[in-house]
Amino acid sequence: MQNRSRYIICFAFMVGAGCKKPYNPPVVAAPASYLVVEGIINAGSDSTVIKINRTVNISSGVTKSPEKNALVSIQSSADNTYQLTEISNGIYATAGLNLDVTKTYRLSIKTSGNQQYFSDYVPVKNTPPIDSIGFTVQADGIQLYVNTHDPNNSTRYYLWNYVETWQFHAKFFSSYITNGTDIVLRTPNQMIYTCFASDLSSSIILGSSAKLSQDVIYQSPLGFVPSTSEKLETKYSILVREYALTSEEYTFWTNLKKNTEQLGSIFDAEPSNINGNIHNVSNPSEPVIGYVGASTVQSKRVFISNTQLPPTWATIYPYDCQLDSDYFDKPKTIHPENQVLEYLIPLGSGNIPIAGFTAVNSPILLGYTAAGSECVDCTLRGTNKQPSFWQ
Repeated sequence: MQNRSRYIICFAFMVGAGCKKPYNPPVVAAPASYLVVEGIINAGSDSTVIKINRTVNISSGVTKSPEKNALVSIQSSADNTYQLTEISNGIYATAGLNLDVTKTYRLSIKTSGNQQYFSDYVPVKNTPPIDSIGFTVQADGIQLYVNTHDPNNSTRYYLWNYVETWQFHAKFFSSYITNGTDIVLRTPNQMIYTCFASDLSSSIILGSSAKLSQDVIYQSPLGFVPSTSEKLETKYSILVREYALTSEEYTFWTNLKKNTEQLGSIFDAEPSNINGNIHNVSNPSEPVIGYVGASTVQSKRVFISNTQLPPTWATIYPYDCQLDSDYFDKPKTIHPENQVLEYLIPLGSGNIPIAGFTAVNSPILLGYTAAGSECVDCTLRGTNKQPSFWQ
């Protein structure tokens, strides 16, 4: 009887599982396209950059819809206006403004569709200097952090972003290049072994000392770099920018972080409304995504050399690279085959000569070792021009 009950339970489970159907909610055919505004009014000597886009339908296959040809300006409570110029599609900028920090400011956006948007007037927050940027060595990489403090205890809320730059190498060093008719030695300007690459921070990085007696931020996490990353192969640099926020601005960024980075499991917080400070003048009920604050900006750059890291850490190259041997006259073939002429000399070939090789105890050049361009040419993933700030 017990076995029979067990079979009945198993049968019911299989029937139930077989009756499950995927639920695909109906897709809105023409969703509203809401304005998305990113940026902070820089009250100091650095540039102010504002990015303006429109939301897009997830099923459309489009990742970005820039708001082009808008009239964008910063307005002060003293009736001064500072125009921004569109430097790229949907990206508007102006040089350092050195604003009067005793006044309040707002952003004005007039779209090509003649819709007028204003942000609320906000005070200028004075950002304290960054004390230091450091890292801790962990089992599988380095954890970067930032330290800062405000002796006046008036900041309390912080936002950081960063640009990371690193020096890396191709898998193989190539001494040779084709000129279309022959294999020749590379000149110094044609070297493609050592390169530099950069990337921007992609997460929202916040810190708060509101619950502390002193306005001190100690070892606030910035980002993590795995021990196998080629970012740590030779030398790594990070430029951190720090912004002081109002409590309202901090709340906005906190909610945005929860909605975009901390959802996906049953233990995460439920999505919440993201109330910004930007409004459509003619349609105040229209949702606008973004919060425009104003602050001075502090920045600091540090370098981390590979010699500062555990010697056992090894970089994992992003490609599976193998060396080939291309002969002028391939041995042990029925018909003569000049692989150098066929595979290495033609311009645009996907194979790059690396070094010549000869027979044992012979000066006669038999051919060249070679590999695919992705394993030899570092400029496919970066630039061989050293940045001006590099040291």
